[in-house]
Amino acid sequence: MCRSAMMKAIHIDKFVSNVSDLKPTTIPNPAPNFTQGLQIKITHAAVTHVDLLYARGLHQNNRRHVQPPFVLGTEYAGIVTHSSASSSFPPGTRVFGGGLGAYAEQICVPETSIRRVPSQWTNAEACAVGASGAVSYGALLSVAQLKAGETVLVLGASGGLGVMAVQIAKAVGARVIAVVGGKEKAEVVRGVGADEVVDYGQEGWEGRVRALGNGGEGVDVVYDGIGAVESGIRCLKYRGRLVVVGFAARGGKMENLKVNKILLKGVAVFGYRFGEDGRRDAQRTKDVWDGFMKLVEDGKIRPVIYNEDYWGLEAVSRALEDVRARKAWGRAVIRICEAEEDKAEQKARL
Repeated sequence: MCRSAMMKAIHIDKFVSNVSDLKPTTIPNPAPNFTQGLQIKITHAAVTHVDLLYARGLHQNNRRHVQPPFVLGTEYAGIVTHSSASSSFPPGTRVFGGGLGAYAEQICVPETSIRRVPSQWTNAEACAVGASGAVSYGALLSVAQLKAGETVLVLGASGGLGVMAVQIAKAVGARVIAVVGGKEKAEVVRGVGADEVVDYGQEGWEGRVRALGNGGEGVDVVYDGIGAVESGIRCLKYRGRLVVVGFAARGGKMENLKVNKILLKGVAVFGYRFGEDGRRDAQRTKDVWDGFMKLVEDGKIRPVIYNEDYWGLEAVSRALEDVRARKAWGRAVIRICEAEEDKAEQKARL
């Protein structure tokens, strides 16, 4: 049950070594102000690699503006409970968005940080997509300039970012090679459209990828959400493009890249920071969101939710541990409070 004057949250008063130590506590409910004009009852919160790093103080942002005390969690869906008379989001509107403080019963945010939940999605589904769709769309189309007919390699294809990247690439007419670990995750990525699946646990997987691209020349584009740039370069054809969006497999430690490989293969390596792009070029980020949401409207995007039931803030530590241990695929989603739309959907399934 969500409260009014006080709320439960995963409040970080000091960084932790083990995410299993995280427990909900009671803190004052946030109140909207002139810079944070919306109050939202959070119904669902997503579990991302960023949350794992934030909790342990291992993210680059922990050196600057994400310092204790803060409420953990970066992506959520919920229902607007308070807004100004001029707001585009009146009370009762279902919304999803990103912003620090998602592992809580309430959050206050500016209007620019949220979007309406598409009518065909539940709150849980919108939360599972979160910003991942826009991030992957921006990386593949705005940065890497992926074109129909090209072959793209998606590293970490079964994760929250990866399942979006696979679907976006297929939607624009590209051929997709997905790299995952294990049979269950292979089935997940095949289910969202991957043309070929390669297991990184098998020896020589990079050579197998290269053989599948352009008659053995390698792939045109690599989408790297795990921090395996050197492997990605090995898979590229001459003058291919690689875009780095994250380091989910690195545990906070970055690889040392042999830059002569960039020269020898004549490849282009791009970094894509979605949040920083938004701060520096709001129009570019708006265009990315608009492009992605058009795919949603056209029915080209399917949310992928990990099939484990995480109920309540008490389940945050377990969900984070499952993501850390690479058990989860798609996006792990925690139910904070039940949304009426989600209850209706559950009844319909019975």
